[in-house]
Amino acid sequence: MCLNWLPVRYRVELKMLLFVFKSLNGLAPSYLSDLVNVNRSSCTSLCVRNVWPYLTYDHLLLCSAEGEQEEAWLMEAGLATLFDESASDGEDSIVLLSTLTRTQAAAVERRVETLKQTLRKRNKPYSVPDVREIFKPSPASQSKVRNGAGPDAETDINLEVSFSEQALIYKEGLKVTQPQNEADDRLPDFRVSQDKTGQTRVGDLSAEDMKKVRRLVLIEMSALFDTCGIEVKAHKALKVKVRESGLFGVSLSTLLEQDQRRILGTKVPLILQHLISHIEEQGLDTEGVLRIPGAATRVKAVCHELEHKFYEGMFPWESLKQHDTASLLKLFIRELPYPLLTVEYFNAFISVLKLPTKKQQLQALNLLVLLLPEPNRDTLKALMEFFQRVTDHKDRNKMTLNNVAVVMAPNIFMCKGFRSKISEQQEFAMATGTANIVRLLVRYQNLLWTIPKFVLNQVRKHNMENQRKMNRDRVVKKLLKKMAYDRERASDKQEKNTEAEGGFIRVQAPQFSMVSMAIQLTEDLKASDVLTRFLSQERSLSVKREDLCLYEMGGNIKERCLDEETYIKAVLELNPSAEWVIKSVQH
Repeated sequence: MCLNWLPVRYRVELKMLLFVFKSLNGLAPSYLSDLVNVNRSSCTSLCVRNVWPYLTYDHLLLCSAEGEQEEAWLMEAGLATLFDESASDGEDSIVLLSTLTRTQAAAVERRVETLKQTLRKRNKPYSVPDVREIFKPSPASQSKVRNGAGPDAETDINLEVSFSEQALIYKEGLKVTQPQNEADDRLPDFRVSQDKTGQTRVGDLSAEDMKKVRRLVLIEMSALFDTCGIEVKAHKALKVKVRESGLFGVSLSTLLEQDQRRILGTKVPLILQHLISHIEEQGLDTEGVLRIPGAATRVKAVCHELEHKFYEGMFPWESLKQHDTASLLKLFIRELPYPLLTVEYFNAFISVLKLPTKKQQLQALNLLVLLLPEPNRDTLKALMEFFQRVTDHKDRNKMTLNNVAVVMAPNIFMCKGFRSKISEQQEFAMATGTANIVRLLVRYQNLLWTIPKFVLNQVRKHNMENQRKMNRDRVVKKLLKKMAYDRERASDKQEKNTEAEGGFIRVQAPQFSMVSMAIQLTEDLKASDVLTRFLSQERSLSVKREDLCLYEMGGNIKERCLDEETYIKAVLELNPSAEWVIKSVQH
């Protein structure tokens, strides 16, 4: 590998890195060559900095001014009214606060107190309330948390109790020793205990309820790090010049706007989908797939050609070599103007490995994945699924989970537009850490894209409180109309309750020819049974079974797509006012 084109200082550092990386399964020579070659002649003239992708982002990003971080956090959490009385979400903030656990409440209080101190230093008038005066967790609820957050088995993931509450129990002495850097085949087989109300995954809830989920998850994530004594600083990104069109160096939001004009509902950039498909079509048994770089001159030429021919459908995919395609895929990720894991949560992702146990690390990653904007989350999921398929062929392609993580971490944990100069020791420490994070994202992706039940329960409580408030407002403003409405609702509810009490539920399918059907309610009735019954009566349907979902709608949830192992009676006990609707679902 010729390095004469590099400045002397960079050549020395590269040789040091080459020596260090020789311990990583022999990946160093081709891996570094890939980075250097693409950097030397990529279509967007990437500079040598790409060889230093594992950067400490405290050096790359501007720290928020004092107090700004707390204000931004409170606004994002939907609690702006705690420092700005003119905020429009006052009532909603009170409802949100009433759903919080003690550790979540402590996280809010900590940030409110910090903001108060900042305002005092600035000699500015303020009227920040004391969070403890707004809500107080009852002793009963605290004892309930302690009873429910006992020491689970090391490989059991408890989604019913707040992660930060579990961390507090761990911190108070219920500790389990776990190894931190296991080999691929020694990573624990974490499992989620079976819940009769079913698992809820990203995409199963309405946008309205997902907004509440995101606010609660932000508070929970902060509470988890606070409980473990880990400070995660938020940063503001430096301004980056972003292309307004094209394929490489374009933001995810711009790419998806372009793609959705061509294919409605596109969630992952089409160029990334095509690159992944092309690699797979040529076979995942190829030794060194993703690791061995393509020829730099060809990669540059293909990149230029894709920019001009991709959307016209004129690009000759059949002539594109597999290793060149893999280099283009890595280039696409590196060239994103903003990190795939976002500037806002980059430091939080890096800080995950500071948590004391693998279980807590997974819990933090679960929360962080839920916090990502939808385009970033969907794109990250597509990549993790692809990496898993690559590792499924490890016996032939020699790409173990560790090898894939080491090769891909520089691309995922690199942010275009920033510069930094750090020591080789810092760099190597970051490289090891980011590779470990990628390993966890790939290995446990089925768990990480799940919405914890305790968060969903908080959303249900939030919705119930909002409904009570709306009902009180109606009584005051439109008493007569409300009375008539109540009579009508009481009649409907009585009919529904009579039907449920009689051992039946009524399932509607307004998208299809069947108006509704009555199904006998038993202890063992699952969502899968309801769909089977529906399909047996609607034989003429062209929709596939996997494209149908039974939804829980109304009551204390806007809508929720039920997984097929959900027990209907368990959900009905949790949400007595729920209605049942079969709809097609977009994957």
